[in-house]
Amino acid sequence: MADWLLNLPATWMAAIVFVATYVITAFVYLVVTRLALTDWARAFKTVSPGMLSPLGVLFALLVGFIAVEVWNNFDKAKAAITTEASALRAVVVLAGTFPPEQKARIEALINLHIETAVNHEWPEMAHQRATLSPLPTALIGVLHDALAITPGDNTQRSAQPEMIRAVRTALEARRQRIVISESAVGAVKWVGILLQGLCTLIAIAMVHSENRRACAMALLLFATGMALSVLLIAAYSRPFMGENALGPELLKQVMTSEAALGSKR
Repeated sequence: MADWLLNLPATWMAAIVFVATYVITAFVYLVVTRLALTDWARAFKTVSPGMLSPLGVLFALLVGFIAVEVWNNFDKAKAAITTEASALRAVVVLAGTFPPEQKARIEALINLHIETAVNHEWPEMAHQRATLSPLPTALIGVLHDALAITPGDNTQRSAQPEMIRAVRTALEARRQRIVISESAVGAVKWVGILLQGLCTLIAIAMVHSENRRACAMALLLFATGMALSVLLIAAYSRPFMGENALGPELLKQVMTSEAALGSKR
């Protein structure tokens, strides 16, 4: 689906989806009811109402499978951001057990990593341009520093492996959010949903072609459900795009007070 539509506020996106669905439904209604006044009426009468059930089930299955995939990706992206922020917070806390020079360097690298993620990676993820090619040099620097530290006491000796583990967790979480940012509902899936919905609309119109009022009500009910299904999938199809996009707020909270004040200025 077009990026411009996914970037719209939820209200505008809903308006466009519902209006487009109702326009298509009205077109189907007009065409079928007009044909029902011709020789096509006999053909419409032979269409069994029993076919509406399998058509509706097929549409529901398509929507269900795609919706589960979309919401799973959204939840995985949220979990990756939370895991990364928690791991970075653990690194900052553990850095406090080391000498001031090492602590300051680790905090500076963590802040640099977060600034890079917020200012560069997030806009790229929103447009599905983020890749794993650019290495997170700041976070890798933290890992190298953690490995190079010579513990001076038991506290530092215990904190060092925990810090290394937290940095590796943050690296893996970053990798996951970038990979998930590339996920989207493909064109074939959208065509499948819309085409199946259109077939069901046409079948409903043919079955109820003898009674225009019943035909209009049946089409309106199904069109509303169809539009709502498309809207829900579209609103969450890109975890990092649109009004419901996941932001880097959790990562910003990890930044030290000095860096946070500097970024606000």
